[in-house]
Amino acid sequence: MRTMKTTFALIIVATLLLTSCGGSAEPAEPKIITIAWTQEPNSLNRSYSSMWYMAALIQLYSCSPWQFDENNEAYAYMLTELPTISEDGLTVTMRLRDDLVWSDGAPLTSDDFLFTYDMITDPGNTVDSVYPYDMFTVAAPDAQTVVLTFAEVFTPWMATIWSGTVMPKHILQPVFDAEGSIDTAEWNLAPTVGCGPFTFAAWESGSYLQFDRNENFWGAPAKLDSVIFQFVPDDAAQTAALLAGDADVGFWPPYEDIPAFQDAGLLVVTEPSGYNEGWFFNFRDMASVGIRDLNVRKAIAMALDRGSNTALRLDVVGVTETFWDAMPAYVDPTITPWPYDPNAARTLLETSGWIDRDGDGIRENADGVLLTITQGNTNKTERQNYQALAQQQLLAVGIDLNIQSFESDILFDSFSDGGPAAIGALDIMQWSDVPAFPDPDSSYWLCDQMPSDDNPYGFNYFGCDETLDALFRQQVSTVDPAARAAIFHQITKYMYENVYYLGIWEDGDVWIVNPRLTGYKFSGVTPFFNIMDWDLVP
Repeated sequence: MRTMKTTFALIIVATLLLTSCGGSAEPAEPKIITIAWTQEPNSLNRSYSSMWYMAALIQLYSCSPWQFDENNEAYAYMLTELPTISEDGLTVTMRLRDDLVWSDGAPLTSDDFLFTYDMITDPGNTVDSVYPYDMFTVAAPDAQTVVLTFAEVFTPWMATIWSGTVMPKHILQPVFDAEGSIDTAEWNLAPTVGCGPFTFAAWESGSYLQFDRNENFWGAPAKLDSVIFQFVPDDAAQTAALLAGDADVGFWPPYEDIPAFQDAGLLVVTEPSGYNEGWFFNFRDMASVGIRDLNVRKAIAMALDRGSNTALRLDVVGVTETFWDAMPAYVDPTITPWPYDPNAARTLLETSGWIDRDGDGIRENADGVLLTITQGNTNKTERQNYQALAQQQLLAVGIDLNIQSFESDILFDSFSDGGPAAIGALDIMQWSDVPAFPDPDSSYWLCDQMPSDDNPYGFNYFGCDETLDALFRQQVSTVDPAARAAIFHQITKYMYENVYYLGIWEDGDVWIVNPRLTGYKFSGVTPFFNIMDWDLVP
């Protein structure tokens, strides 16, 4: 037995020597995947960005108390269980796991949640929005307990709070103490200390973002070594990268490219997300005279052959009518979609005094103001194609549609930075968006979200309607599901009748995946919720 042990020990030593001397044993290739990303984030601090392409990254380098799985159902993530709610609905209590740490090894405790709340609500920070953090207070009775106290019942709390970055107090408190603000903190663009399964590694503007495995992650370690988000300028570049094998994952491709992906052996994965593509109408004072005329907005709705847009998407998706079409329980069932009726559109325009007085094909009012409507969106191929189609259809009834396309970071720039949507330079804005899915709440149309010099990061680019504002505020404090749905029926009908929003097409999430990738799942709420389980085929 002694001889056998000695022989076995010698074999082990010899193997180790061979390995250390460059023998046949080779180090494993690092597992790195590339994700094509068509929009570059404007920040990596969620509190300073409303971009989906930024929010989707959160699950890699940051963390939230709960996440949503592939069925869009909430589950405890940083918590021992989902939060408990008091009988009166005013107090929400969270119990944190006791093994939470930041990527630098510092403990992550309730103090970090309290600090995050303070940073969002402090007037020294010009965050994207204070809503709904201005509706509750936060207490940290011990290191593992966070208590939220609402002044009145706020039903959609799970879909609207702590969904972004939990900020590291030990990193950002010194910045705030020194400057009175974290607006220009280096961490906002380079969050090298995080709490997700990956850590921020590099950001080359215009090129890529890289996240490496967090070796101090408090959960199960990620199987991938690195995830690289490669910025591509447009849909065509994303398609080319996927087909060439230069990218392993792509998001939101043109529908007309799906057959090519399938022919190449790539996988097409869809996930309900609540998103719809739509036209948002600007009824603020700085908008054109035409778009502030309700009859003009109604005429636009009837002059567009919205059914023809489905051909642009291979007839895979249908036309939508309201912002909540993906959540039919909240849509007034009596709403009848605006019909394609150019003659009725012409009659409405005549009724409002919009007449083609000089025979050039474009209507004017009695003051000689041309019926020119400015419409803008991001420079995504499908949107530009639809712009051109809509321009032709509106011209047929005498409306001049001035179409513009922008890089996403420009279109969504803040009021203080002169963003065209924020300052009211566009009469109609087109993009895809969602309520607080899987909850129907939306703060888009609240009057206190109007952008201004005093509120430069407000994101109500459309207008203040006191009736609509009151309905939105009423629904957030309504607990009974049936009563709340009834309020949303009023909201959807009111917005439909005033044409504040016009649905264009259904827009659930579509992912293109290389089959060498395994273990992936997607959520319509927290897309990369199981990124730590993603792996590559050996």
